[in-house]
Amino acid sequence: MLLVHTLRDDRQRVLEGLRKRGIDAAIMVDRVVTLDDKRKELQTSNDTLLAERNTLSTEIGTLFKSGRKNEANALRERVNEIKGAVAGAEDELRATLEELETTLLQLPNVPYHLVPAGSSAEDNEVYQDYPGELPALGPDAKPHWELAETYGIFSLELGVRTTGSGFPVFTGQGARLQRALVNFFLDRNTAAGYTEYAPPLLVNEDTARGTGQLPDKEGQMYYITEDDLYLIPTAEVPLTNLYRGELLDADQLPIQLTGYTPCFRREAGSYGAHVRGLNRVHQFDKVEIVQLARPEESYAKLDEMVAHVGGLLDALELPYRILRLCGGDMGFTAAMTYDFEVWSAAQQRWLEVSSVSNFETFQSNRLKLRYRAEQGNELVHTLNGSALALPRIIAALLENKQTEQGILLPEVLHSYVGKDRLDPVG
Repeated sequence: MLLVHTLRDDRQRVLEGLRKRGIDAAIMVDRVVTLDDKRKELQTSNDTLLAERNTLSTEIGTLFKSGRKNEANALRERVNEIKGAVAGAEDELRATLEELETTLLQLPNVPYHLVPAGSSAEDNEVYQDYPGELPALGPDAKPHWELAETYGIFSLELGVRTTGSGFPVFTGQGARLQRALVNFFLDRNTAAGYTEYAPPLLVNEDTARGTGQLPDKEGQMYYITEDDLYLIPTAEVPLTNLYRGELLDADQLPIQLTGYTPCFRREAGSYGAHVRGLNRVHQFDKVEIVQLARPEESYAKLDEMVAHVGGLLDALELPYRILRLCGGDMGFTAAMTYDFEVWSAAQQRWLEVSSVSNFETFQSNRLKLRYRAEQGNELVHTLNGSALALPRIIAALLENKQTEQGILLPEVLHSYVGKDRLDPVG
């Protein structure tokens, strides 16, 4: 959530930034400032009334003690008037605060100055292209959903039987490969200084709102009505909220967290050839990294996280490129985002496998997450990234590593899987 003083003091920068998202936010920004002015006036008026009431209450006590009952009763009538005025003022103040928060929740984060303007994925910048020639497997190359049947990797049909479409069941060496990737990613993340957590898969409304999933992505989350809980779309949600409401010491920063969780996304309206196989599913496994950082260090930390994710893909021997997302393709909460895409040699297209983002103070303002700075308490900057999402990584490994001798595994996975290749089954 944007800070009111930012909208007030940096109005032009905010409006120019939001135009990169294709948003003309002048009316909403001005509405926020107007509501905040009204809030201040109501609060001042209310404080004045309360001060008068307290003063009169003291005077009434003194008058009664001195036997001046009539004067005391006259003042008591004024106190009763003030009580009614205070109640009305508090109701108006409460309504103003609710409208102010509702309006703020509708405003997305302001893009960082390096974010390109644009309305869709076509406007994203290639920040780092793949330096070599992309693999060409020839006309006999198979997409991963065909390889999955030959090698017994996963079954979409079993998922339909037990749950519904979009819930793959990994089997045999496919389940082992998935477990191997999770362990590999976690081991690399913890070696880089991230502390591992195993967070809950269900969160309450405050948690979902704290990282910006509510109200922006409410339709994409699975909701359990009876318990008023949401299935997490990413481990970012519970991991970042572990520090909600905290006041940290400066020397605690940066804080680095990692965690593996299943993730659940409704992906309503997704259909077509581009969502076949593992390209888009409702449940998938992902390892996440999160950082809490000082504002002056957060973009250096973002660069570190980008390099870390790139190192994971290098180790997996997968061809990839990095995009810097334009304003219109960037998530609601992000100030800047880098997307990693791996090349699918069989599908002949790029598949997104990770997003790494800096949210600056957008999430921490909702979370009330601060640290003790020299100039007083300040909001931390929050960052997160996929390290990595498994479905498309598995798809890319199957497709790019297919040979007549089997699916050849990258060397870093040999000890995790217990062999150097996947063999056909049956």
